Amino acid sequence: MEIAYQLYTSRKALPLTGQLPFLKRVGYDHIELWPGAYQDDPRGFRRALDDAGLDAPSVFIADPTEADDLPAWIEAAQVLGGRTIVRPGVMPERRPTGADGWKRLAERLSKEAEIAWSAGLNFAWHNHDFEFQPLADGARPIDILVEHSDPLVRLELDCGWVFQAGSDIETELRRFADRIIAIHAKDAAPLGTAEEDGWLAHGDGVIDWVALLPAIRATNATLAVVEHDEPADWEYVARRSYESLAQLFDGKDDR
Repeated sequence: MEIAYQLYTSRKALPLTGQLPFLKRVGYDHIELWPGAYQDDPRGFRRALDDAGLDAPSVFIADPTEADDLPAWIEAAQVLGGRTIVRPGVMPERRPTGADGWKRLAERLSKEAEIAWSAGLNFAWHNHDFEFQPLADGARPIDILVEHSDPLVRLELDCGWVFQAGSDIETELRRFADRIIAIHAKDAAPLGTAEEDGWLAHGDGVIDWVALLPAIRATNATLAVVEHDEPADWEYVARRSYESLAQLFDGKDDR
């Protein structure tokens, strides 16, 4: 399993490119990018990655809107050397409230996944907690998305958000094993914790990652991504999480 660092974690510690040598020294070879890091100058950011000896196999693009914006995001991801582009969710004001809306989103994502595939890229959806919370009719958005989308729509399962949604991580890993190509190995404090929005460095939280390891390995995931939305100390999170994941997987690549 390869280990990556989601640069969104340290978005408040500018300049972002100045963080890359530190991340390389910690042990990372891979960075997962979010649009705020690269969209103004993809080529310049690619040079910074190259200079630091890092790559970006996974590239977040924007949330889906009414705009047909995919060609520009594909071009940027190709410049960055990405292998997978990831739609990271839907803003609350655009979030479907019923099953039909989620079905329409699944259809859109299917078309986008086909376009990405024709451009040589994988395409994935990144979950938060709301996809695991039942709609008024009892259906879960995550189930609708998977059932009504092409298998080319893969999943980057954020285990931390699954936990915060009150769902069982192992159950969801096994349920969607064939679709999952990456995980966010996001650790959490006990439910209800307000400090740092309830997140912790990997290995410091209450999620039993050793127990989850067989289910993780049963998926198609090749990338485990470190993320923390509101770290008090991003350097500690980056270092501690890398060390914990490397120990979990008996080295940074156990495939």
